Amino acid sequence: MNNFLTIAMPKGRIFEDAVQLLKKAGFQLPPEFDDSRKLILEVPEEKFRFILAKPMDVPTYVEHGVADLGIAGKDVMLEEERDVYELLDLKISACYLAVAGLPDAKINDVAPKVATKYPHVAAAYFREQGEQVEIIKLNGSIELAPLIGLADRIVDIVSTGRTLKENGLVEYERMVEITSRLIVNPVSFRLKDERINELVERLSKLKTGGFGNENFKS
Repeated sequence: MNNFLTIAMPKGRIFEDAVQLLKKAGFQLPPEFDDSRKLILEVPEEKFRFILAKPMDVPTYVEHGVADLGIAGKDVMLEEERDVYELLDLKISACYLAVAGLPDAKINDVAPKVATKYPHVAAAYFREQGEQVEIIKLNGSIELAPLIGLADRIVDIVSTGRTLKENGLVEYERMVEITSRLIVNPVSFRLKDERINELVERLSKLKTGGFGNENFKS
């Protein structure tokens, strides 16, 4: 099984988009592949093993070598800062990080509270803006924070803006564009370079993005 490539990716939209991308690149995946409830999926014909994980855990699995490769959003990469290489911008699952809150809300002048599940990204952003804020980390339902008075603003992923609108929130600032990236464990990149380069080449032919080894460890 050592000649298998193990790829970690999150369930949901990124997984579905990535499966379609792999199929377009000519990899033979079962028709029911993206409907499976399993957490580990094997495709012996292509010598692939997929680990389905929480989005924030994908870079961790890759960094520690239990997965050779991973597919993770740029938001996760910026937040986690793991010792992995970014190989390819897959240009899938596009969205962006934004600052949002209630319309015409009076912002606390002294260290306004910002709720987010991206505390490192948010802290760095407001520091660059010269603003002193108090970051409150939440794991879900970020839009709730301004509604119940927990925070003045939020930093969260925006795709269509529908969730903000349905909760009476507005976007204040657009922070950074987000797409999904193909990442690799540095050791796997040396030991399985032939297979990994083949995968990258086939995906690159779809004109998804460039090829460069960007180390995210600061």
